[in-house]
Amino acid sequence: MTVETMPASPAARATQELEDSAGLDPLVGALRKAAEAVLPGGRLLQEMRGRSLGHALHPIMTDLPIGVWVSATVLDLTGARKHADAARKLVGAGVLLVVPTALTGMADWSGLKDQKSSRLGAVHATLNGVAGSLYATSWFLRRKGRTGLGVLTALAGGGVLAASGYLGGHLTLARQEPGHSGASEVSGPGAASPSQEL
Repeated sequence: MTVETMPASPAARATQELEDSAGLDPLVGALRKAAEAVLPGGRLLQEMRGRSLGHALHPIMTDLPIGVWVSATVLDLTGARKHADAARKLVGAGVLLVVPTALTGMADWSGLKDQKSSRLGAVHATLNGVAGSLYATSWFLRRKGRTGLGVLTALAGGGVLAASGYLGGHLTLARQEPGHSGASEVSGPGAASPSQEL
């Protein structure tokens, strides 16, 4: 029995184009400078990459803002006016969780060696920034009593987040990134130091 290879989907083709796009290199350079300025070194950087877990921490962290934002969307779609206060609080909680989630993602991204992965990760990070900004705007609109517009803004944020999540999944599953793990970084005297990885 032969297994027929499935043709690449439009999303997969678009992702490959991003990986191959040298036009993204200035964005990669700018994010690398930001990572060098913001991220700590040593053991703390290793923990941000999941040293104690033995694998990346960032995928776990992403469940936190996504979880509360999805919960807010469920409330929005089952009674936006009735659940307005609870949904607003959930949206706000997700916005607060963006910072630690983004920092763990930056920690992973800063250790990538492959330029194609770095390009894709830079787009992933940018889309996450857009999504976080839309959710922050949604919270502000809800606080001002403009619930309907706040719901629409959150739905737009969810759409951007889904696109970003696709890229994050591609990095993890197809490109096997991050290639390092917190455990391997300190497994022996020959392990690379965090400064070498940045």
